[in-house]
Amino acid sequence: MPQMAPMNWLTLFFFFTITFLILNSMNFFQTNYSSKTSSIKKKLNKINWKW
Repeated sequence: MPQMAPMNWLTLFFFFTITFLILNSMNFFQTNYSSKTSSIKKKLNKINWKW
């Protein structure tokens, strides 16, 4: 059973790391994260202050 050359392993490593980084960046930029400060401000505006 022949073994793969080290250069082939290196190109596979770079290929998988680049695809991993691309997929992670696509996932990060496609999701919309809601900021916590805006939700806190909305909650404070809804409170009826009694004093």
